[in-house]
Amino acid sequence: MAEPKTKYDRQLRIWGEQGQTALEKSSICLLNCGPTGSETLKNLVLGGVGSITVVDGSKVELGDLGNNFMVDESSVGQSKAKTVCAFLQELNDAVKAKFIEEYPEALIESNPSFFSQFTLVVATQLVEDKMVKLDKICRDANVMLIFARSYGLTGFVRISVKDLIKAKMIASDEENYKEAMEASFKVFAARGISPSLQQIINDSCAEVNSLSSDFWVLVAALKEFIANEGGGEAPLEGSIPDMTSSTELYVNLQKIYQAKAEADFLVMEQRVRKILKKIGRDPDSISKATIKTFCRNSRKLKVCRYRLMEDEYNSPVQLELQKYLTDEDYSTAVGFYILLRAVDRFAANYNSFPGQFDGEMDEEISRLKTTAVALLGDLGCNGSNLTEDLINEMCRYGAAELHAVAAIIGGIASQEVIKIAVFLYDGTHKRVFGEILDPILTEHAEEIDHLD
Repeated sequence: MAEPKTKYDRQLRIWGEQGQTALEKSSICLLNCGPTGSETLKNLVLGGVGSITVVDGSKVELGDLGNNFMVDESSVGQSKAKTVCAFLQELNDAVKAKFIEEYPEALIESNPSFFSQFTLVVATQLVEDKMVKLDKICRDANVMLIFARSYGLTGFVRISVKDLIKAKMIASDEENYKEAMEASFKVFAARGISPSLQQIINDSCAEVNSLSSDFWVLVAALKEFIANEGGGEAPLEGSIPDMTSSTELYVNLQKIYQAKAEADFLVMEQRVRKILKKIGRDPDSISKATIKTFCRNSRKLKVCRYRLMEDEYNSPVQLELQKYLTDEDYSTAVGFYILLRAVDRFAANYNSFPGQFDGEMDEEISRLKTTAVALLGDLGCNGSNLTEDLINEMCRYGAAELHAVAAIIGGIASQEVIKIAVFLYDGTHKRVFGEILDPILTEHAEEIDHLD
């Protein structure tokens, strides 16, 4: 077996050893291992996550052979979770893999505490009411959650977490970072901390206890540092931009900055250890590397808080929805957003998705249109309409989960999982829709502000 540094050489250059360590400690639960789920988990297994748990109660059918590379002809009639888990294990034997033969919908209802053991849950192909319930469960357990769904030639990825910490976690010795800062000496920043950082250290979560996350423990230490040793400033990063200077003077100046950054780090480390001891946690439970990375990035922190799925669905931003429904650039993506919710309501009423079975397509189209209009009314968008083409397309999809689409949706989902897991998140706090209508499957992803 290849050594980790050789095996993961390329990705180590992106997020460093600390990021890879975080990834290897992560425990991922996948709900439903159809094409979308399998493609998502495949990318995570290759990336070296610590462990995976596949939850699916269905059996492999002949139809699965045409859209899921993680099953084969010999597995027809067998547990889909077991089969997919075995194929994924072959991709990376360093990843711990297990499976549970149970339908995710039943697990959500019968055993909500099950999800608290994981770092992150990837829920694929769930309908609206189950998404809402799972969102509440994961938030209460402080477990990160990502929804992914493929539906015909469209789909979405939706991140749902209580707090998302955004920061450019870039190692101070990274060449590209230094190059990007070559001219930054021309910009002079005002003294003191930014309003956004002030807001973070004043957050109620900075009053930590034994249940607080490592991040908020670090924030509590940062707050103390700024008020005392820092003199109103955050810890020094330690790097300086390139500038016109002799080598000797530049190196001497660099040493001064690095020495001050190291001194700030040591003070922060002491404060973190004291806080951990005070709240009854192991003083060494937060590593030196984590504290040092936090110090380097403390000036660039941002906390994003996500709305509950229930709030998004029941209390939408009406003006924004109406705006985008009439916007030429976004109307298609928002139309799919409405229709993906409408098909779930359709299925609840008629026990099948529109166009899923052979029958009168015109009647299915009429029913879906009526359902979509009613949904728009419930969202406060009376008078807004969806195009006939979109409604017809949605019926034509017949709830199919196509592999080519699932590969794109799964790729996006796995990318977001990794960015969150290794704390390199600088992505979007928006819902991402994929509209894949081109014959060569050119991706057209549109990100809609404020819907979430």
